[in-house]
Amino acid sequence: MGEIVKKTWHRYLLQLQLHPLRTKAFTAAALAGCSDSIGQKILGAKRLQLKQVSLMMLYGFAYAGPFGHFLHKFMDYIFKGKKDTKTTAKKVLLEQLTSSPWNNFFFMLYYGWIVDGRPWYLVKNKLRKDFPSVQLNAWKVWPIVAWVNYQYLPVQFRVLFQSFFAACWGIFLKMQARFVVIKKA
Repeated sequence: MGEIVKKTWHRYLLQLQLHPLRTKAFTAAALAGCSDSIGQKILGAKRLQLKQVSLMMLYGFAYAGPFGHFLHKFMDYIFKGKKDTKTTAKKVLLEQLTSSPWNNFFFMLYYGWIVDGRPWYLVKNKLRKDFPSVQLNAWKVWPIVAWVNYQYLPVQFRVLFQSFFAACWGIFLKMQARFVVIKKA
């Protein structure tokens, strides 16, 4: 078993080196799919909704992976690859004030409108009601993840690290973004 894991990891590293954007997109897609599957089970789904899993994988592939790839390249460009404590603090602060709110807003929008297929007015009301608490909770968790990411990981592993934590965060957001359907008697 150890040899299989080792070979898989080496293949992953090779793909990451040869095709970084594509590899990060596929990684984010796989983790978003796992996150959604786990979230469905936690929320009591009897059967896995494959369309929903596919839409979340699309989100990871088309948005989360590429966004992370370019965000980290941009951060290194802005800060010229510096890794001192002061620079890390600036990166964390910049990320938390810009991409964190945007990512949480976009996830809730995508989930409500695309994944759940809710009408715009319901999605807008849900965002207005729940987004502030989601973002405040994000600021309790994500600065720590960002600090570790910028301080200790090389740029090629930052999206993988972030995607793993985003999969866990996605379960939380899924529970926040879902709509409660009230059945009429």
